[in-house]
Amino acid sequence: MNILILGSGGREFSIGRALRKESEVEKLYFAPGNGATSQLGENLSIKAYDDLADFALNNDIDLTIVGPEAPLVDGVVDIFKAKGLTIFGPSREAAQLEGSKVYMKNFLAKYNIPTARYIETDHIETAFKFIETLPLPVVVKADGLCAGKGVIIAMSHDEAKKSVSEMLSGKAFGDAGKKVIVEEFLDGYELSMFAICDGEDYILLPAAQDHKRLLDGDEGPNTGGMGAYAPTPLVDDVIYQKVKDRVIRPTLDGMKAEGAPFEGVLFIGLMIVNGEPITLEFNVRFGDPECEILMPLMKSPASELFYKAATKQLDSLQVEFSDQHAVGVVMASRDYPYKSSEPAEIVVDEIVHEALAENSHISYAGVIEEDGVLYASGGRVLVCVGLGDSIREARDRAYMLCGQVHFAGKKLRTDIAYQAL
Repeated sequence: MNILILGSGGREFSIGRALRKESEVEKLYFAPGNGATSQLGENLSIKAYDDLADFALNNDIDLTIVGPEAPLVDGVVDIFKAKGLTIFGPSREAAQLEGSKVYMKNFLAKYNIPTARYIETDHIETAFKFIETLPLPVVVKADGLCAGKGVIIAMSHDEAKKSVSEMLSGKAFGDAGKKVIVEEFLDGYELSMFAICDGEDYILLPAAQDHKRLLDGDEGPNTGGMGAYAPTPLVDDVIYQKVKDRVIRPTLDGMKAEGAPFEGVLFIGLMIVNGEPITLEFNVRFGDPECEILMPLMKSPASELFYKAATKQLDSLQVEFSDQHAVGVVMASRDYPYKSSEPAEIVVDEIVHEALAENSHISYAGVIEEDGVLYASGGRVLVCVGLGDSIREARDRAYMLCGQVHFAGKKLRTDIAYQAL
């Protein structure tokens, strides 16, 4: 198989790393990729989606996998499918589940999928009135894509009103905030679940838990994610079944009824409140860094999973997952998430510990390559992934690997997976 991966982050690196191990995968391309994906395949500098589709046609690409949300919301899948290409991801219309939080919340309400009490509005007085009816804290969300940063948890009614004002004025998130969701805060624990869908059938991956805040103890600002682990012991068979019956099945049936069958990754952000799963949000692609810990837990070929999902054949597939646990710790640049940082050379010590060498690896994200040397180029730079027979063993290996990686200004949390431990 020849495979093209769209994207440039750690998520795309980890998918490429899983595919590279498979004998079925002959050629691997990344568009645009990053400074380290060239170790796995060939990076392409083609930007326009039509040109990428032509490249896929002319180079016998058997499968294209879309990593990030922006191309999906832009309709890259529709462009590829119009040219008869096989591509894994939702259509432009189905991608509205992430592209518009208003669309998503209204969809949840229409199909009776449990979610927090909310209103959607572009009217400041309506928002203010609803805020006054809610207990603290209050959640305020921008409607459009904000790279994972468009959600404010306001600790006072005044802060919630200020957030609404800044979003609706365009000051906070530009056009993405011209409509807002205001909703009640749910008190429980968060989970990430990922269903690989083909419009009709789905395969649910092990549940993960992400760490969004910058600092230990879940302090500091929200980020794209500072680490994750899977599977989490906070989920039992009862919760899995409730998510399947109350969230995934009605979502797939509902999207079909809307004329936009959902294919690709349905990323369900859940809050578990007193044992009941409540849907916080949908994304239409793998989470990052969750993808980096889920890929190494797959025993079945990832290429087969993505290809069969893209060709509506999931009903013929049995997928096996490892019994191990995985923990991923993000290393970010000095000024993340406030501003970009100066490039810094990355040095990785030779790993002499055999068990560590066999049960850990790095997924690279914000890196550039010059003359064979990798540099941290800002943002989230890489993810150190550890595998083990327990979460503790996986966590210890992830942090041992972190100790082998050096660059000026490196920043990381020291408590990833603390909820489980």
